[in-house]
Amino acid sequence: MSPIKRRQFLQFAGSTLATLGLSQLDFHRQAQQYARVLAQQTPRKLALLVGINKYPPGISSLRGCLTDVEMQYELLVHRFGFNPKDILRLTDDTPNKPTRQNLLDAFETHLIEQAQPGDIVVFHYSGHGSLVLDPDAIPIHPDIQGYNGTMVVYDSRQNNQDFHVNDIMGKTLFLLMSALNTENVTVVLDSCHSGGGTRGNLVYRALDSRLSGNNAQPSAAELAYQERWMTKLGLSPSQLKILRTQGIAKGMALGSAQANQLAADAPFGDFYAGAFTYLLTRYLWQQPFNKPLATVFANLARSTRDVAQASHLEQDPIFQVKPGSDYAQKPLYFLDPDTPAAEAVVRRIEGDQVTFWLGGISSQSLQAFEEGAEFNLIDTKGQVVGEVVQTHRLGLVGYGRLKSSQRQTIPPGTLMRERIRGVPANLALKIGLHESLGNQTEAARAVLETIERVNVVPVNASTVADYLLGRMSQESLQQARQRDIVTSASMGSIGLFSAGLTPVPDSFGQPEESITQAVQRLRPRLTMLLAGRILHSVLNSDTSQLNITVDINPLGRRGASVSTGRPSEAEAELVTQTLETEITQLQIGTEVELVIHNHENRSLYIGVLVIFANGDIYVLHPITWGAPEEAAKLGSGESMVIPQKIGDPTKDFRLVVQEPAGFFELLVLASTEPLRDALKGLQDIARRRGASGTPLGFTEDITEGADSESPVAVIDSLLGDLDRMSRGRIASVRVRRRHSIDTTKLAAISTILKVVE
Repeated sequence: MSPIKRRQFLQFAGSTLATLGLSQLDFHRQAQQYARVLAQQTPRKLALLVGINKYPPGISSLRGCLTDVEMQYELLVHRFGFNPKDILRLTDDTPNKPTRQNLLDAFETHLIEQAQPGDIVVFHYSGHGSLVLDPDAIPIHPDIQGYNGTMVVYDSRQNNQDFHVNDIMGKTLFLLMSALNTENVTVVLDSCHSGGGTRGNLVYRALDSRLSGNNAQPSAAELAYQERWMTKLGLSPSQLKILRTQGIAKGMALGSAQANQLAADAPFGDFYAGAFTYLLTRYLWQQPFNKPLATVFANLARSTRDVAQASHLEQDPIFQVKPGSDYAQKPLYFLDPDTPAAEAVVRRIEGDQVTFWLGGISSQSLQAFEEGAEFNLIDTKGQVVGEVVQTHRLGLVGYGRLKSSQRQTIPPGTLMRERIRGVPANLALKIGLHESLGNQTEAARAVLETIERVNVVPVNASTVADYLLGRMSQESLQQARQRDIVTSASMGSIGLFSAGLTPVPDSFGQPEESITQAVQRLRPRLTMLLAGRILHSVLNSDTSQLNITVDINPLGRRGASVSTGRPSEAEAELVTQTLETEITQLQIGTEVELVIHNHENRSLYIGVLVIFANGDIYVLHPITWGAPEEAAKLGSGESMVIPQKIGDPTKDFRLVVQEPAGFFELLVLASTEPLRDALKGLQDIARRRGASGTPLGFTEDITEGADSESPVAVIDSLLGDLDRMSRGRIASVRVRRRHSIDTTKLAAISTILKVVE
């Protein structure tokens, strides 16, 4: 087997997949040969979904694993056509708890004994992972030698003697997969075995048995079980090790983690979920068709920002397929979806009251799906058959009122597509106070509470914090290096971190700075981060019904671009986004241009912004402030190149990737009507600065006058414009303190790019 190179996206955490021979694939090399292959029609679809939140005393509890099971269940039933009777759920909130024996029995009876050649099999595990000593261990990571990754089942640590535990090893899972009488097998593991515990404001799904000084070992029952299956399969220990070293046993395997990384059990407002499972299932709800596995993972790199925006997760997803197979060309689950893309599905209708599952809603937009949001009910062909006005939400369960008079013809399982989004008019930035502030915590709280639209929230892994305020530590510096973030911050200096303790660039002062001075210095930075938070609440690249495409082209490189828009008129009614792996990374010094195509039969108005990791925001288009509305206009069937050339070499600007290494985001807004208030605000700022023909920036250097608050003011004006565009149609249901965003009148498209040296 040829060497497999690691490729970093935005970190997504390790699981037992590494012990199955799974490693990060070289997406750049392999993506060239992957083509979409239609899924094989199969007579039966079987799934075993395991989730463990509350373990017995001695093992820390988790909170998002049962949500993971629910997310997978709803996705498999309503998008991929699984019969609910063929899905077995094994969770800790039922009498049939996921003990070691119950899980193994379920795998054997529900999957192995029932699956026939050509059937579809899905196994999903969400819970703690760990490590046990293994004399026949295969390489996992340079820092993890001689161990086998495990699934920590409900009774893993009960009645253990001499540190022998009841975990289910990756080696056992390999044997169980080998015993399946079908090749169409998908394994998803949302757990990890590196570290565990809490970091910053996040809880991680791991028990690190090595930290206690006494390494855990597999139980006698586990070793005997492996012996039984090796005998059944006719494998010797040496043969089994060779096979495991080569790769996985069957089908495809997906993991939330590199072997030495962490898998977050993350808060998303009023519910918890596995970061990876939420990202994966939400992405699959949104896709008009199921792309090949490798393409899915390339696109997940782009979508990672979606989840990261809510919880600032830092994990690397990984996958592998059976050695020698073409399964990377196959769609995930070996299936194409049976139904159109959607954001929600009806669970129950009683009179005109509707209960629905919000499986396709992005985490950063959840606050926009409260009172006043609207959905179209669609049939299996995507045709509108009714409308629902949302009244409230609990977690991922929405409640609303049916507007259509066709109540009796709307059955459970009817899909729902976003029509109107209700963005809160006063979104605030949530700041947690890290324990590293020590006795200055209350002083920090007092100063922060004087800043408008900045809320101080607890750091207890139970609330969503957009950022943490704290002091630089050795751990944080190590986090920055792992994330390729360049920082010159001194030890002990005060600045901002992600919820997972990754430093925010350019936010740290001098070590001797007082907490009051630090917060005052950070005011402009907090303002820019708030503006970015508001902007992200309107992102709708997967749900907008405007037909546009955006190509992001590194000049001088052939055939490398990002395309955004519907793949064809026949394939979808939604705007979709595809990120080709060739340019997920851009070298410093690379010149880039954007080409925006309007496929609508009407003019659109275009705005382009770039948001950097430190929160700085630049307006790249329009920049002709004498007539910004006309400059923003893009006629039907026309294309626009950014940056635009005005014919004056002294004023033309270029987009060139600059130091330092890290990530930046390109945001394209397309609307059916001019955004007059937002453009007027930008025009006023440009006039005060004497700027024309060059990008207009909001950076930390803006520290006085009205400009210090201008990013939020401009974005609020943008929301007001969008609200007025939507208001005529929905005046009767418009809710106070919320801006309405109509998906037929706005496309807000985000693309994340990584800068490398």
